[in-house]
Amino acid sequence: MRDLSALPKVHLHVHLESTVRPGTLAELADAHGVRVPDKPAAFSGFRAFADRNSLTRSCLREAADFERIAREFCADEAAQGTRYVEVTFTAASHGERIGDLELPLDAVLNGLKEGGEEHGLQWRLILDHSRRRSVERAVKTLELARRHEEVIAIGMAGEERHSLAPFREVFAGAREAGVHLVHHAGEDAGPASVREAIEIGGAERIGHGIRIVEDAELAAQVAEKGIALEVCPSSNVALGLVPTLPEHPLPRLIEAGLRVTLNTDVPDVTGTTITDEFTRAREVFGYDDATLAQLAGNAVEASFAPEETKVLLRKEVDSWLRSAEGA
Repeated sequence: MRDLSALPKVHLHVHLESTVRPGTLAELADAHGVRVPDKPAAFSGFRAFADRNSLTRSCLREAADFERIAREFCADEAAQGTRYVEVTFTAASHGERIGDLELPLDAVLNGLKEGGEEHGLQWRLILDHSRRRSVERAVKTLELARRHEEVIAIGMAGEERHSLAPFREVFAGAREAGVHLVHHAGEDAGPASVREAIEIGGAERIGHGIRIVEDAELAAQVAEKGIALEVCPSSNVALGLVPTLPEHPLPRLIEAGLRVTLNTDVPDVTGTTITDEFTRAREVFGYDDATLAQLAGNAVEASFAPEETKVLLRKEVDSWLRSAEGA
């Protein structure tokens, strides 16, 4: 079996605030006089996770904090064989919290630029917005995205029971500005949330989407359209949305012909890296190297990377699969 840490990877679904190293989080909490959030053995659902995550976010107060976690993120991703990443950041929420809308995003962009250059990691940024929050903040998120070419998409996250309908004009504005749309759906809500993300939200990819298999007709439609799913198995289990990893619908998603990609989502909670996610897919579901290379290739195709980057990544994944180490 080939070394999965050497598999060239494209990481499409990971939240920057959930990648902070434990040591860094402890140092920032101490510096700002706030409590480091405890990590429970398991979450009872999405709301319990979100409440804990807000404590982590409260440890980020200054430009140097945001720059640091972005630089360290680049180092950690590159160490796992990630070649290109589209990392998600809740810029407007942080900006409102600290009283400077642009500071968190500017600092993160600086950190990603420095870290990416140092570690040879290509990256782009996605700005997300909670469905529970105001349309006004979503507008601010889009405004921030439009100011920076490195921000390629915006998306709705948070509890999926909240409708996307109030944000129609924001989505229209994004399309007009050439900003991609990527929404969380089909994670803690059913297939209807996936349909809404596509029909109302104009989603070009779906964050999670694991419950789409509950509606065979919808799954077939999404497969035909080639809309990729950003599947995060370990996260789904940790948040209590799937009982155990062997019970995860990943195999059903693949069997339905859907374009599946593997991602970490919230690695500070799961304790997994992107390499670990591929390793678990091999060990739990018995996927061979060709299948794992296909999953990696799916992420290449589903990414918003420039075509020249995709050409290079396709060659690297193919080279890994043909490598003598696997003979």
